[in-house]
Parts: sequence; C-alpha cells; structure tokens
Amino acid sequence: MSPVLAGVLQLLALVAALGLSYRPLGDHMARVYSSDKHLRPEKWIYKVIGADPSVEMRWPAYLRGVLAFSAVSVLFLYLLQRAQGWLPGSLGFVSIDPDQAFNTAASFVANTNWQSYYGEQAMGHVVQSGGLAVQNFVSAAVGIAVAVALVRGFTRSRTGELGNFWADLVRGVVRILLPLSVVGALVLVACGAIQNFSGIHQVGQFTGGTRQWNGGAVASQEVIKELGTNGGGYFNANSAHPFENPNGLSNLFEIYLILVIPFALTRTFGRMTGSLKQGYAILGAMTTIWLGFTALMMWTEFHHGAPAFDIAGGAMEGKETRFGIGGSSLFAVATTLTSTGAVNSFHSSYTGFGGGITMLGMQLGEIAPGGVGSGLYGMLIMAIIAVFIAGLMVGRTPEYLGKKIGTREIKFAACYILVTPALVLCFTAASFVLDTPAHSMTNSGAHGFSEILYAFTSGANNNGSAFAGLNADTQWFNSTIGLAMLLGRFLPMVFVLALAGSLAGQQPVPETAGTLRTEKPLYTGLLVGTIMIITGLTYFPALALGPLAEGLAA
Repeated sequence: MSPVLAGVLQLLALVAALGLSYRPLGDHMARVYSSDKHLRPEKWIYKVIGADPSVEMRWPAYLRGVLAFSAVSVLFLYLLQRAQGWLPGSLGFVSIDPDQAFNTAASFVANTNWQSYYGEQAMGHVVQSGGLAVQNFVSAAVGIAVAVALVRGFTRSRTGELGNFWADLVRGVVRILLPLSVVGALVLVACGAIQNFSGIHQVGQFTGGTRQWNGGAVASQEVIKELGTNGGGYFNANSAHPFENPNGLSNLFEIYLILVIPFALTRTFGRMTGSLKQGYAILGAMTTIWLGFTALMMWTEFHHGAPAFDIAGGAMEGKETRFGIGGSSLFAVATTLTSTGAVNSFHSSYTGFGGGITMLGMQLGEIAPGGVGSGLYGMLIMAIIAVFIAGLMVGRTPEYLGKKIGTREIKFAACYILVTPALVLCFTAASFVLDTPAHSMTNSGAHGFSEILYAFTSGANNNGSAFAGLNADTQWFNSTIGLAMLLGRFLPMVFVLALAGSLAGQQPVPETAGTLRTEKPLYTGLLVGTIMIITGLTYFPALALGPLAEGLAA
C-alpha cells in the first residue's frame, strides 16, 4: 500500500469514528449541563469545597469562580513542584527551580502544558499523577464550563444568570472526562502503553551499554492529556515515545481523543439552543478548516520536491516510521488546530510550509475544532464577528440566535480576538531585542525566527507544542511564556463571560424576513472566510518573515 493511500485511509477511518461518536456524546453533554440533579459523589465534593450548586451566578460571580479556582490551582501545583525533593515517590529527583515551577504551574492550569523540562528526568510519580494529571482534568473542565456559560447566554433572556461554575466544573470532571478517560486508558494499555509506578531501572541499548529509565502511570495520563486537549507528555519525546504511543492504532486512537469532545460540543450547542441546524453550521465551519489544513499538510509533506524526500516517499525527517507521513500529518494538524500541543513528530523538521501550517492552525485561535470548550466559545466569537460584518453589508442591525449584536457585544468580541495576537507579536518582538533569547536559538535566519514565533504562538494560544530547536529553559522564556499562557487563557475568558452576561440580559428578537439565516451553508462559508481573513491580516507579516520565507527558499 502506498504511503499516500495509507494516509487517506487513516483520515477516512478517523472521520467515521468521529461521526459515530458525534450524536451520543454531544447529546450526553447537553443533558449533563441541563440537568437539575446532582450525583452522590458530586454532592460530597460540593460539601468539601463549601459550594452550593443550586445558586445561579451572574457573569462577575462566575468569572470570580474561574479565576479563584485557577489561582489556587497555580499555587498548589507550584508548591508541589517546589516540595518534590521531600515527597515520597520522587524517584530521587530534586525540587523544581522557581522559574520553571512557575512556568509549569501556569502551563498546566492554563490547559497549555508547555514543558521546558525533560519529564522523565525531572518529575516524580506524585507530581506527575497528583499534580499534572489532576490539572489535565480540571483545566479541561474549566474550558467546557466557560463555553456552556456562553451558550446559556444565548438561550436565556432578561437575566444575567449563567449557571453555577462549581456545578459545571464538577459535572464536567465526574460525568464526562473521568468515564471517558477510564475507557480510553484501558484501550491504550491494550495497545501497549505502560501503566505502573516502577522506579528507575537500567535498560539495555541496541548499540551497547545501558541507560536509566523509569515507568509511570502513563496510559491514564496520556488519555486525559489528549481527551482534555492538554498535551503535556510523561516523557520528553511526548506522543512519539513508544511507552506513550506504541503503534499506528494507538496513534489513530489518540488523534480521535483529541478531536472527539471539541467536535461533539457543536451538537451540545445545537441541543441547548434548541436548533441542531445551528450546531451543524458551526460543525461545518470547523470541519471545512480541519479537512483543508489536513489536505495541505499531507500535500506539502508527501510531495516536497527535494530528491532525498522523493526517495524516502516524502519528508520523513523528524517523523516516526511506525506512524509515517500520513499519521504524523494527521496528528500535527489535530494537535495545533486544538489546544492540545501533544506531538508525535518533530514540528521543527517539517518543511517550511508544513511548519507554517502548524503555526497558522494555532493562530486561527484553535477553533477548528479547537480546545475542549475553548474551541466552541472561540468559534462563537467568530460567528458574532461574521454576523456583524454581514449586517454592515446589508445595513441591518446584526442578530445571532435571536440576540442583537450591538456596540457592547462587538466590543467584547473584538477585545477577545485582539488578546492573543498582541501577546504573540509583542513578546516575539521583545525577544529579538534581548541577547539572552538569541543565545537560546540553535538556528538563525527564517527558521530561527519561526522557533521564537512558534513558542509564543503556542504559549499565548494555550497549545504547548514547540519547534524544539529553541532552548526555552531560561529565566526569560520561562517567565514570559508563563505570562503569555496565563494572560492568553484567562483574559479571553473575561470577555467571553462578559459577553455571555450581556446576551443573557437581552430580550430575544423575533425572526423576520430580513434576518440572516445563520444555519445555512452560505453563512458557514462567510464564517470560514471571516476567520481566514482576520487571522491572515493579523499574522501574515510575521509568517512572511518565518515559515513562508523558509518555504519559498527551499
């Protein structure tokens, strides 16, 4: 079988699996966030944290819950890393340095999972399982909760109440993420991923000699890393490591885990708003971009014109032979069009255009289908922008799902889309003014520029992957990328929840003959065009200096 055909068949199998999961999972999540009942384990959790799940919150209270919980999570994870040297199960590893502990705590709480350390050489079992894995669950649940709050803003009228953050958080973990993770971990173990708490031991090498290696609860952490679009690997090689991702079947399953909840949330959106067609319209925009990026990535990696690539059947540098170009391209697009950041190949070794595709996927805002929760609310923000543009064209007050998009709403949407580009471009520019970041670069020219641009794009968009030719374990990068991750995660949430509160306070507008039909394919096309134009105009100059220049010079 040719490598191209194998890649196409993998894509078709993935689409089929996602299609089969779309309706049952989407409907289940809609029931979870619409139910008034609380399970007994959930009641125990509410009692422990002192929360009343029946109290409705307006957007400022909902936001305070998000920020307070996240701040406590950052502090807890930071202290856990700083105390590692005194904890049982530390495998002899010392405590993490302050700047790296801050970076890692910010990273995992912000659902970014950027890692400037070697996982298997720095973190013991307690920090990995009691700290990092826990944040993989709760940070994903926070993202879904904010998305659900925005959906409620569209469905409610004459009230600013958006639900209860603590109830949404706990339900997301207990009813969605935990059950799926248990099943997913069993599948990964069956595929060959490891799951143990073994200590450090000697492993023989084919070239002679031995090296030290440790085990860990890898399968359970791997599944929530992908399912929650987190991305931090137990090992430095991430999903390219055979303990995390043993073979082609596990690779395809992990890609499925990355995409299944973000895509299914469009069904949840349609169900909660009472119009499945609206959910299909959002799904259509996400799918169009995802398939387009996948096709472009496979084309540039399979058909790059260098003689060595032709002999190898494509651009195989930096890719695992057990996955091939098809499996690697699918994974790269899935992980950068979501906020996952897991990698099964070396993105820095992709062709110039291939590296640009991964970068642009993050710069879109990771909305196709995006991170768990963040992809849906990011796409809904873009839907509001598209409706506003359509309203300007026809001279009519824009409306979306029966709510008027006025000055207040469009300001919140505009602030949302400006946050991450400002962080990415300002921190990238500042890095080239200073000497220390330049000393961290192993490459010069366009590729060196791409390494730093990719790093801040990944951090501010809460992705976590890296071009890897950059030594980011310095005080400058640990501090600035840590700030970019926190600001890139929580500032947009402020505007999303403020927008949700504004929409919930409105009275629904009756549909008329002049109302834009936002469930039609025409609107889906307008939405895709709006996303690509806004992103292209924002990032094109920076992309031209990096991946585009490198690709054209190849």
